[in-house]
Amino acid sequence: MPASLIDGKAIGAAIRAEIKERTAQFTQRTGIVPCLAAVLVGEDPASRVYVRNKGKACVEAGMLSRQIDLPASTPEEELLDLVVQLNADESVHGILVQLPLPDQIEESKVIEAISPEKDVDGFHPVSAGRLLTGQAGFVPCTPYGILKLLDYEKVDLKGKHAVVVGRSNIVGKPVALLLLARHATVTLCHSRTQDLPGVVRSADVVVAAVGRAEMVRGSWIRPGAVVIDVGINRLPDGRLVGDVAFEEARAVAGKITPVPGGVGPMTITMLLHNTLEAALLQAERSRS
Repeated sequence: MPASLIDGKAIGAAIRAEIKERTAQFTQRTGIVPCLAAVLVGEDPASRVYVRNKGKACVEAGMLSRQIDLPASTPEEELLDLVVQLNADESVHGILVQLPLPDQIEESKVIEAISPEKDVDGFHPVSAGRLLTGQAGFVPCTPYGILKLLDYEKVDLKGKHAVVVGRSNIVGKPVALLLLARHATVTLCHSRTQDLPGVVRSADVVVAAVGRAEMVRGSWIRPGAVVIDVGINRLPDGRLVGDVAFEEARAVAGKITPVPGGVGPMTITMLLHNTLEAALLQAERSRS
């Protein structure tokens, strides 16, 4: 029997409905409308689509969306000055600088310039440190979305072996920490891992976030395993595929996310969640 599909669109829609309701209650109580400021530098087509989708999702949730477009030639200092202005703007609760940035701008400097209380992407070193030490803070949206998918599917992580393929700061490392916090035993793999297929085959839960089309084959999957495919890759024929060979893996796995329609919708959903939380925290701080 093929694996059951983990429907990120449906789960994301259910969570967004909750966020919309909570946002309306917050605005009614305080008169504050949560606002996300998204900064886009340059004309990268994929980034433009992402930012547009994020703005649309904000409006649908009852939030304000402010998009700031800058030319690709923008100097680093100018972008850093803009971030400082947004940090000081009390009407802005979340700041998102869309990555990647042009070569003349150092991404780490920009991320570190964002106030940790407005860091709704969860990329600031303070946010990363809080996640590492188990303190409350903003969790990167894709890893957070993955955890929500597992929760909705009632996947019990306690004592299970989770294998994460990919060690990026945006997905691999934070999702490993989240799984560890749920008492999974976590193996974090990368391009130099010896016998990668064998390591993946030992997993109860596989998170593929390596950025290589269909790299994880069906023969790597343990029968009945839960497979979360974070990748989104466009093939020369125009098809979108994940990091997992979907049909092969589906024949073996117990549960699997499709691409598209799996992890993708959850990323923007958790961005909305973080923006609302940021507004709540800032409103609470201003009252005290």
